Amino acid sequence: MERNIAIGTDIGGSHITCAAIDLSSGKILRDTLTEREVNNQAHAHVIINVWTEALNGALSKVPAEKVKGVGFAMPGPFDYVRGICYIKGVAKYENLYGFNISDAIASSLEADENFLIRFMNDASSFAVGEAWAGSASIVNRSLAITLGTGFGSAFISNKIPVVDGPDVPKLGCVYYIPYKDGIADDYFSTRWFLGRYKALTGKEMKGVRELADIAAADKVAAGLFTEFGTELGVFLAPFLKKFNAEMLVIGGNISNAYNLFGDVFEESLKKEQCMCRVALSKLKEDAALLGSAYLLDDNFWESVQHALPLM
Repeated sequence: MERNIAIGTDIGGSHITCAAIDLSSGKILRDTLTEREVNNQAHAHVIINVWTEALNGALSKVPAEKVKGVGFAMPGPFDYVRGICYIKGVAKYENLYGFNISDAIASSLEADENFLIRFMNDASSFAVGEAWAGSASIVNRSLAITLGTGFGSAFISNKIPVVDGPDVPKLGCVYYIPYKDGIADDYFSTRWFLGRYKALTGKEMKGVRELADIAAADKVAAGLFTEFGTELGVFLAPFLKKFNAEMLVIGGNISNAYNLFGDVFEESLKKEQCMCRVALSKLKEDAALLGSAYLLDDNFWESVQHALPLM
């Protein structure tokens, strides 16, 4: 029997989402979708147990003999080749530092030696999912970004992340690029909105959704979205042009407010002589699931392995 099913897994800051995916069709088997909340401050074995519980929830709904393995969309720092976590200095998963996730999951699932466990950066997984089955599937070269608590990005050529070479920044992402008084991640993320609004009004807000809800009646909030869209266009245009990107795909929680900054953003790109097409992610959270599952496609795996050490 052909092993054409992979379990795509998205590791978020406080949750795990996984589902079985048909590698032949690129379809998510919806009845297998499983989510669990995770205490990211818990001991390593507690976190692994929750992840294993979620994975078993998805695995229990498909024939075991058809499952090729599990692919993880994992935040970094992480050794994506050996499956070792190196997250530290942030308020999540620090107890996993130095932990071999691959061995722990294999042991917890009691997997046989033919069961594959593979890892890729979460932003790259999102981008690959979009290139495989989403908005960017109609082009060869794309940049996918996620706008939320952080500024994720990945350059894609023929479904493969581009992490080095003359056409992309070092590591194939842009969050660390110097911008104004800090780095891009400081400006194109939730904390910029909340910090800027507080600086201008003295008021604290919970998130960008709350700002979006009041933007129609609050000129300061509306102005922030205009400023954000304009600056994002100025920042991204040089990278899009250098890479010859045919499409920019935008995801993440802030993209839900695109109606408030999209027009000025696209106009800003044009002012920078960047004519790249822009698309909102239609897959949304599904993109990372699909991209991580695609790690179990033999041809993709062979092509992407060289990039994993640099993610």
